[in-house]
Amino acid sequence: MYFFRKKDPNRPINANLRAMHVINAIAISLFIGGVAWKLIQMLILKK
Repeated sequence: MYFFRKKDPNRPINANLRAMHVINAIAISLFIGGVAWKLIQMLILKK
């Protein structure tokens, strides 16, 4: 399977793949931050 392959040291680093991972990490962190903010608003800052 693809997930269990060892990394090939001779494979060049793809800038597009690296950029995609950075953007994905930013999107996931913003999503988790938004969910956390909504939970804080609902549970602590009850208005």
